[in-house]
Amino acid sequence: MHEQPLVPRDDDEREALSKRLRRIEGQVRGIQKMVESDRYCVDILTQTSAIQAALKQVELQLLERHMRKCLVHASETEDMDPYIDELMTIVSRIKK
Repeated sequence: MHEQPLVPRDDDEREALSKRLRRIEGQVRGIQKMVESDRYCVDILTQTSAIQAALKQVELQLLERHMRKCLVHASETEDMDPYIDELMTIVSRIKK
């Protein structure tokens, strides 16, 4: 629908999100090293589970921000039906 958020992120929001994503990126690199050094499968699976949980937190953080900022802003000036449809689509994806 939009390439940019309806309400731009401030510097603190961008930095917090980037920091989280860099941490996840480091975890993925760590798993790659574990695979290359032929580590025990359960240890690798434990790390993949941690990454999935961290990504879920990123999703929830983005979803909450979208609802609190972008949707509230849109509700003041625009028809909400397309935004509700968009939100339901993304919630369905996140749920999987």
